Amino acid sequence: MSTSLENVRVYTQSAIRIEGPRGTVVYLDPFSLTDGEAAHDADYVLITHAHYDHLSPEDYARVAGEKTVLVAPASMATDVAGLAAAETRLVSAGEKIELPGLALEAVPAYNVEPERLGMHPQANGWLGYVLSLDGDPTRYYVSGDTDQNPDNETVSCDVALVPIGGTYTCDARQAAAFVNALRPQAVVPTHYGSIVGTYDDFDAFAAKVDPAITVIRKLEH
Repeated sequence: MSTSLENVRVYTQSAIRIEGPRGTVVYLDPFSLTDGEAAHDADYVLITHAHYDHLSPEDYARVAGEKTVLVAPASMATDVAGLAAAETRLVSAGEKIELPGLALEAVPAYNVEPERLGMHPQANGWLGYVLSLDGDPTRYYVSGDTDQNPDNETVSCDVALVPIGGTYTCDARQAAAFVNALRPQAVVPTHYGSIVGTYDDFDAFAAKVDPAITVIRKLEH
């Protein structure tokens, strides 16, 4: 695993692109992409939940092509029904699936902090995902919008991508505690610097992460 994660890109919020060693391309929650980023190169698009900054039909269309497979929570069948895909796979928490170039595990994503219980309720069945691409053993955990909770705090991963912006998800302090519990080799913070959170949250987060875990900045001004 490269310590700079050149194969991982974070756009706005939690819009993420991960490319495998043999070229499999996965997008998660594409959002607020520019026309120049309309590559239509997605082998897979994974949606974590139904909020507009994660399920954006116009941004899905910017990355999807004729071969794209869409993966989404089973609870979102109606929400994603209008998205053009070669195949749509609806998954539930705890489910593991094997697809060409992609091994995937679905992890519950929900809030437990009292001030935001209604924002991402456990009952909605929304998800994060653990991914491995092209047979490479590196496990990427994209948590979705969540707090640390009993269903995700023991996820096994090499790279964690977690929200740090607060209001709707973990803030910088809570996200650092979450990552310290997960103990990945590296962490990429997401979900700050646009709708909620500021770019200064990166420094606050990095200061509280265990020094044994490499903190990598992908969201820039």
